[in-house]
Amino acid sequence: MKALAIDLGGTKAAFAVVDAEGRILARTKRPSHDGDAALSFEALARTAGETVEAAGLRWSELEGAGVIVPGIYDAATGRAWAPNLWGDAQVGLLEALAPLLPLRLTIDSDRSGYVLGESWLGAARGCTDAVFLGVGTGIGAGLLCGGRVIRGAAGIAGAVGWFATDPAWTPQGTLGCWEAQAAAPALARRTGARDGKEVTDAARKGDASARRAVEEAAAALAMGIADLISALNPQVVVLGGGLMLANDLFLEPIRRAVPRWAQPIAARQCRIVPSALGQDAGLLGAARLALFEGARS
Repeated sequence: MKALAIDLGGTKAAFAVVDAEGRILARTKRPSHDGDAALSFEALARTAGETVEAAGLRWSELEGAGVIVPGIYDAATGRAWAPNLWGDAQVGLLEALAPLLPLRLTIDSDRSGYVLGESWLGAARGCTDAVFLGVGTGIGAGLLCGGRVIRGAAGIAGAVGWFATDPAWTPQGTLGCWEAQAAAPALARRTGARDGKEVTDAARKGDASARRAVEEAAAALAMGIADLISALNPQVVVLGGGLMLANDLFLEPIRRAVPRWAQPIAARQCRIVPSALGQDAGLLGAARLALFEGARS
């Protein structure tokens, strides 16, 4: 069996043809925006076709297509909410893509894709209860409980960036409290840097302000991770996303701090590890959706 996988990210769209063993037979990548507008569905379909051709296959030889989006996908309506792509509007994603891709479509959030990818072939392999925590521009979690992905009533489960982790509430706009404290933009704000990478680079060079910012962000991340462990009792929490590329700075401080806040037995049972798949977690999760998870359309 083989499937088309599409990871429709906020800045890039990644495409791959993947077989049932998780081997990537062909891959393509392109920006997910054309100027100021999100890439058209017709352009996405063309690139998908080019990826299938690059694998030396025909559409009829594929089991289906798995698509993940950076936001919320409601399987009941076929609509997606992905502000980094389409602003605040809910877009009829299934209705738009179905006429363009001659395959059975399986659509889900990127959170679901990441945890499925890591549980299939990555750091959560063999686990029935796992959390994938993506920390980048925002914070979101893919939740696997009892071997099933938890999506919630309207696909919103895992929006953990909205965790209330600071009693000194201030209006956060479109940000949740936890991500306002601990995501990459928060790290940059602590030092006046352009982005999180500038801070982590400075911290590695011994800059005192950058090191304090990393310590504060790690402490905030540990509190939210402890809440996830206490609530869900996972076997593993997998850390991914852009900010966790600096896991050399964050991983050990998080591991040390989590037991202070989490239910103690659950904390001792849970491993906290970096992603094993990196940027391929989403693609492989999208492929798993198409190959094994059944239609969510």
